[in-house]
Amino acid sequence: MSPAPERSVDAEQVRREILDPDAGSDPYTLTGAHIRGALALDGAEIRRLVRFEGCRFDGPMTLEGASTLAFTVADCVLPGFVAPTAQIGGRLDLRGSTITGGPRGAVNVTLAHIAGGLMLDRAHLVATEGIALNAGGLVMQGGVFCKNGFVAHGQVLLPGAELPGGLWMQGARIVAEAPEELAFNGDALRASTVRLHQGFRAEGRVRLRGARIEDLLSFHEAELLGVGSSLMAVGAQVEALDLRFARPPAGGVDLRNARATRLQDRPSTWRAPLGLDGLVYDWMESTATTQHEDTANRLAWLRLQSGFTPQPYEQLASHYRKLGHEDEARRVLLVRERRRRATQRPLGRLWGWLLEGTVGYGYRPWIAGIWLVVLTLVGSLVFHTHTPLPNKKGEGAPFNPVAYTLDLLIPVGGLGQRDGWHWAEGGVQGLAYVLIALGWVLTTTVLAGVTRALSRN
Repeated sequence: MSPAPERSVDAEQVRREILDPDAGSDPYTLTGAHIRGALALDGAEIRRLVRFEGCRFDGPMTLEGASTLAFTVADCVLPGFVAPTAQIGGRLDLRGSTITGGPRGAVNVTLAHIAGGLMLDRAHLVATEGIALNAGGLVMQGGVFCKNGFVAHGQVLLPGAELPGGLWMQGARIVAEAPEELAFNGDALRASTVRLHQGFRAEGRVRLRGARIEDLLSFHEAELLGVGSSLMAVGAQVEALDLRFARPPAGGVDLRNARATRLQDRPSTWRAPLGLDGLVYDWMESTATTQHEDTANRLAWLRLQSGFTPQPYEQLASHYRKLGHEDEARRVLLVRERRRRATQRPLGRLWGWLLEGTVGYGYRPWIAGIWLVVLTLVGSLVFHTHTPLPNKKGEGAPFNPVAYTLDLLIPVGGLGQRDGWHWAEGGVQGLAYVLIALGWVLTTTVLAGVTRALSRN
């Protein structure tokens, strides 16, 4: 049995029928038709529901500045849907349609107000000049749904859009003109949630600078193939951030000055360069079964930054302190100082080595105790086998090698031994001078290290 012949209708006739004042509020429905010419409804006030299903349009459909109730163009083929500044009192349903377009975008709803949802499930948008979906400044009362096989050949632009119902792009695919080009632009986006996950694939860069997301921004099992910066979310603020990609992004991930209450990621998908300076989080999911291993993983994560900045280390240490892992926090801060030392001039590096070797930059003060014990033991053994001469015979306390050694090592105060004796042997006298010098070095580094640790924490 052959298919029914396609009905052919002139676009101007369709326009008249839609705007027919005698039709009242009866819905207008057209199914399986071929519409000849461009359907221009710019500035029109449409008082009825409009539905096109399975139709083929020769020209673009335009509703610039129009006001209408719910509007449906489902499973249709058309060269452009252009509705900037339109006021749509229900949902805009473009599900399953194949839409191509020029410089204004295959679908253009910039600065439009839509009371319902924007339905783009199964839609195929093909940009002839760069932009597949142009929705900058779009104001929704519902959500934007691009699921179940949505494909955009060209950019998806949502800068400054307001989406209280969220953006849902599970399994969606966006193909930019080249991997270094922008595929998705959500700068200054306001949304309840943004789900670029569960099979989402961006063959180009994703950008969310300054976005504000009340709940979840998810890239769980997503593929980001843009080169240069696969994901840029500088200054974004989200409640929960899920970065558990399906595989490592092709380029870097830039989260500078971003804020997340909760953060999840996956070590197997980390890749340099990472932009983490200024990133703040209240809670971060563990990457390992033991705390020590998690700290090692996180320090490897921080090493993927392109340069040294102290804030990411301080933020990680603060996170561990909140969890009660004070030892791990000190470990992170010690690594911070080692990274800082590598950026300093030779004199600064030398001082850094002294601080680490004596007190661990103030985070391992027990090292100073070990040095004190070792130096005291060496001095006591040497001074026990060599007899000094009293400065004044018959006066003062008898010689005690341990007390004498401690007296040399401790520059402040005294135990009454150092000034009462002198050495006839030059070598032993030299050892005494060395111990005095080491005592000053040890005391100075202890004070500097503790002060440094306290002032930076």
